[in-house]
Amino acid sequence: MSSTTSAAAGDLPAPKPAAQPGLFEAPLTGGQLVGAGILLAAANFIAVLDTTIANVSVSTIAGALGASTSQGTYVIRPYAVAEAITVPLTGWLANRFGTVRVFILSMVMFGLFSALCGLANSLGMLIAFRVMQGLAGGPLMPLSQTLLLRIFPKEKAPAAVGLWAMTTLVAPIAGPILGGVLCDQYSWPYIFWINVPVALICGYLGWRMLKRFETKTSKLPIDRVGLILMVVWVAALQLMLDEGKEKDWFASTEIVLLAVTAVVFFIAFLIWELTEHNPIVDLRVFRHRGFTASVTTICLAFGAFFGSVVLTPLWLQGYMGYTATWSGCISALTGILAVLTAPMVAKMSTTVDARKLVCIGVTWLGFITFLRAFNNTDMSFFQIGWPLFLQGIGLPLFFVPLTGLALSSVNEEETASAAGLMSFCRTMAGAIATSIVNTSWENDATYFHAELSGLVDRSGDAVNAMMASGMSAEQATGSLAQTVQNQAVMLATNHIFMMAAVSFSLAALAVWLAPKPTRVADTSSAH
Repeated sequence: MSSTTSAAAGDLPAPKPAAQPGLFEAPLTGGQLVGAGILLAAANFIAVLDTTIANVSVSTIAGALGASTSQGTYVIRPYAVAEAITVPLTGWLANRFGTVRVFILSMVMFGLFSALCGLANSLGMLIAFRVMQGLAGGPLMPLSQTLLLRIFPKEKAPAAVGLWAMTTLVAPIAGPILGGVLCDQYSWPYIFWINVPVALICGYLGWRMLKRFETKTSKLPIDRVGLILMVVWVAALQLMLDEGKEKDWFASTEIVLLAVTAVVFFIAFLIWELTEHNPIVDLRVFRHRGFTASVTTICLAFGAFFGSVVLTPLWLQGYMGYTATWSGCISALTGILAVLTAPMVAKMSTTVDARKLVCIGVTWLGFITFLRAFNNTDMSFFQIGWPLFLQGIGLPLFFVPLTGLALSSVNEEETASAAGLMSFCRTMAGAIATSIVNTSWENDATYFHAELSGLVDRSGDAVNAMMASGMSAEQATGSLAQTVQNQAVMLATNHIFMMAAVSFSLAALAVWLAPKPTRVADTSSAH
């Protein structure tokens, strides 16, 4: 899920057993291994946690900083996009400065910018610090896995990876609940400050325990032109998505300029990366039909999923009277069955055609989302929650085999590059879907409000009845207007869920464009 999977770390140094002579000092003892495993898992946990912890807190943050709810969603997208940008750079950074140094520095910087996020007194400052937090957090996820494989003996590596994988699955589940509780019981800055002690402790203990496993460094060239082109077009696209609705999209000169900049630099990026000898992003992997089909599938499905994940707490808190805590509890229901079924799906992926599993998983997600397109304003917690609970069955069926399908479709030496590119595409799909959902939701609500206003109480009987019950004319009119607005938002919400169901359906078809895989990929470079 957005966060249950994250991506690979570019061309990271190949993991080697801790006991290999000549590379490292004496291996860690049993107790030290456990401590190091928990430390690295904690680093991965907080990096993944922050992809979802702010989801249910958008309304609270926006209100506290004097921004609209739609503007408040900006705290979600920049973090994910900033993470995606640093993923392709992680391998180069680790080779240039050392795996342990990059990991520790990323951890400390992540804690620092988490503290600054909590101290922000304006939405602009918060977004800027979230970007820096995302840039720091990007290397944590792939490097935590790489270091686990390096320090653990080969026979214990599966247990270490299992511990790491559990944090990847549990963190997105814990995020909405933890974010809701902290917002309701304390205040919104605590959703960021909670990272600070973990980051500082992991940074200090991590250096003391792991510095013996530092890798040799070498001065490697970096594709500076490709990096600059990528940062410019991604930043322009992100700004366009963030500001578009507020500035009436292409009626604004600023939005037009951002769109032109994004398109021009994207085309230049494509040309450069396809002709550069050492590209920062190896776009040549798209020549493999299976990889292209897999990326298309994950963009369609993850965009639909993430869009609905963002919309649900906005709807519940804004129009259904839910607190951030209860909104987080409902949102987290999706992860329960996902965690329980993930081991079984991972085992099935080695024997069953991945395309079948992905198709079943995505179709299930689409079916549940279709059911959610018939919500109403009188629904109970149970009625809202049970589809989200059952939806969790489809997530492992979608993410786990699709990763294997994508990576098995490319040459083995291209696996790391393909995993990083898939993560980048998935993250951008989530960012674009969030913007589309946010804009469409408000536009649809406005449209349905206008339609309902022309149909409701033409004779004035409802207003007269409310006045007869003791209301003033203003109160009766206001009550009726609020009812119309709630129904309009409900119709708009259902319409978004229906569009998400269509996107899931297209994704279920797209996966069959991939040929049947001929090998099982090593997905240790992807998460």
